[in-house]
Amino acid sequence: MEDVTLAVTNKSEMSEAEVRALEEHQISQGPLSVLQTAVRSGSQVLVALRNNRKLLGKIKAFDRHSNMVLENVKEMWTEAPKGKGRKPVNKDRFVSKMFLRGDSVVLGKTSLYPLSM
Repeated sequence: MEDVTLAVTNKSEMSEAEVRALEEHQISQGPLSVLQTAVRSGSQVLVALRNNRKLLGKIKAFDRHSNMVLENVKEMWTEAPKGKGRKPVNKDRFVSKMFLRGDSVVLGKTSLYPLSM
């Protein structure tokens, strides 16, 4: 495969092989490398969402927009009950398979060690 020159910024000037190599480099070396590592190792990932919920599960696939296919997901959130003096309640639910749209992702954090589920 040809070397990718990072000086070329316009993808329309690049060949298809160069674009593919550049995208592979960005996934393996950039911020998406965290997701790539999680897919390869089978480790769980904690994903923080814009709606203040969190997902803990295994990533099966993802793309450059941070869209993800997740398995064995535990969704966690906190609900504030109506009325004064009542404490917030932590809630969760289990989802066996989920497609997550990337625009709702704020942060993805992997554990240090692979976990088996």
